Amino acid sequence: MQEKRRYKRLPIQLTLEVSEVFKQDNDVIRDLNAEIKVFDISKAGIGFTANTYIPENYYFNATIVLETSEQKILTVVKILHRIELENNLYRYGCEFTGLAGIFDFIFDEYEKSIEQ
Repeated sequence: MQEKRRYKRLPIQLTLEVSEVFKQDNDVIRDLNAEIKVFDISKAGIGFTANTYIPENYYFNATIVLETSEQKILTVVKILHRIELENNLYRYGCEFTGLAGIFDFIFDEYEKSIEQ
């Protein structure tokens, strides 16, 4: 099968807290207190698992720090799809929205560190 993704997915172990998600029409879900475990990352987005149900097409703010960089990446993440796995565990695919291209070098450095 030919890979159709624009950017290479890179393995990562990262935990984030999501307290609220929102839609562009000011629809907000608060007090989620969802702990998410990010398992892969690319220049385009992240994949993660969580025990909390989060609706598709909602957004959340994220601060990401890769282990190869001290610089914080501040971004908005859009939930594109969700798959229920087992025992109330969900797998999510998300994209970054509004991520400045200036952060590309951080992902490039992270990829180089994994390959070494």
